[in-house]
Amino acid sequence: MKKVLVTGATGFIGNYVVEELLKRNFNVIASSSSREKAAGFPWYKQVTFVELNLQNIDEGINYFNFFKQPQSFIHLAWEGLPDYTGDFHITKNLPRHLALLKNMVQNGLSDITVAGTCFEYGLQEGQLSENIHPKPVIEYATAKDEMRKNLQQICASKPVSLKWMRLFYMYGNGQHPNSLIPQLNKALAEKQEVFNMSAGEQQRDFLPVGKVAEYIVTIAAQKNVTGIINVCSGKPVMVKDFVKEYLQQNNKSIQLHLGYYPYNLYEPMRFWGDDTKLQSIIENESFL
Repeated sequence: MKKVLVTGATGFIGNYVVEELLKRNFNVIASSSSREKAAGFPWYKQVTFVELNLQNIDEGINYFNFFKQPQSFIHLAWEGLPDYTGDFHITKNLPRHLALLKNMVQNGLSDITVAGTCFEYGLQEGQLSENIHPKPVIEYATAKDEMRKNLQQICASKPVSLKWMRLFYMYGNGQHPNSLIPQLNKALAEKQEVFNMSAGEQQRDFLPVGKVAEYIVTIAAQKNVTGIINVCSGKPVMVKDFVKEYLQQNNKSIQLHLGYYPYNLYEPMRFWGDDTKLQSIIENESFL
């Protein structure tokens, strides 16, 4: 069985990715900053767990050996979200994560898949393809984009398969409580009469987190398609329509107070991903 390392294993996406890898019979090495938290997940006894707090990165350690020489590495860890505008993304997270990735590559890692963000595209509108030049406007996206550029340079002189995933909007159980759907579910559970939200006319690209995890594992399991890969539905949906459809699918109802919150200044009104590259991977799916 192929040995796959997943960092950020106890996070919103990481949990689903570990489950998906186990479904496909991969040998999983799961990592996060807390063994205690990891022990509470159903998959804990089915993986090899290696605790690492990225605040304690020691460049004198061979992390490829530390993580038991994985054949593939899915890097999902990132601290401090959903604060997207804090300076710590650039001053603290970026150097820590880059140090780990560089260390892994220099010590023998040959296959790496990293979670980026659709926010790397900045305020550009419409359907966004991977060949569009990124224009990040917030610290989180700037840090991710800088990490990608540095990692590409590090891997350029090595026999490394590098896949950089730009994740679009996802939802599902375990999502941060301040996110749209958890807030909606809370209002429904408390039997509130009105749900306050933005005007909802902005167009976004949504996927359930379980489907995102499937795509991540599929991307990581192959080496034919590399570079930047949008992880998206390829379909624009108005936020208010997304909320209405969610309510309908769950046989729930609540009055929507549209326009209560202003739009985020760091998000364009209309953007969604071009999934052509992703679909080419899915159509030619083969697991190593």
